[in-house]
Amino acid sequence: MTGSTVKRGVLFDVDGTLVDSNYLHAVAWWQAFRRQDHDVPMSAIHRAIGMGGDKLVEHLLGGDRDAEQDEKLDATHGAIFSTWWPSLRSFDGARDLLLACAGQDLTVVLASSASEAELKVLRTVIDADPAISAATSSADAEQSKPAPDILQAALDSSGLAAEDSVFVGDSVWDVKAAAALGIPTIGLLCGGTSEAELRDAGAEEIWNNPRELFERLGDSLLGRLSAAA
Repeated sequence: MTGSTVKRGVLFDVDGTLVDSNYLHAVAWWQAFRRQDHDVPMSAIHRAIGMGGDKLVEHLLGGDRDAEQDEKLDATHGAIFSTWWPSLRSFDGARDLLLACAGQDLTVVLASSASEAELKVLRTVIDADPAISAATSSADAEQSKPAPDILQAALDSSGLAAEDSVFVGDSVWDVKAAAALGIPTIGLLCGGTSEAELRDAGAEEIWNNPRELFERLGDSLLGRLSAAA
């Protein structure tokens, strides 16, 4: 058996990585908190973006909380965020990056914890469905990031092994989730998290945005993964 028979692939976070949505999520959470009389600074919310809604609320408001109120917060955030769906835009180069990865025989998987309805919108915005082999939604994971459940679901849905994959994300929570499965992470700065924070969390490589990663694909972890295929 030769190395070429091994299936290799790349898992992509979506919000803040392929789609310019992190700050809209922060505003939606800020408004949701305000509607329930929680005065949470927007800067604190932004630093928590990338966590699942349940983990984000616990992180920002503390533990021992009322589950019904937390579910209401999450639902309110989702309702507010949905009003901005028509304004969503992918980052420059996102579509080209996914198509290039698929063109180099890498299995491309969207490892998103968005709802199924939101994921449909995000896929339309990215406009690269011919390159995408599989995609996850919040329904596919019991626990949200930084737990690794959604990444494990992405591996399972695509038939990939962690040791033959790379994850591309934009938050420290992405990096931590991937590290729990032993998946190396490429960090992108376009989601608003600094290079120092991503490297401290364990990201092996940093690029500014999807366009830069696409243009330097051969020099990246993805290029080396493809070359090994």
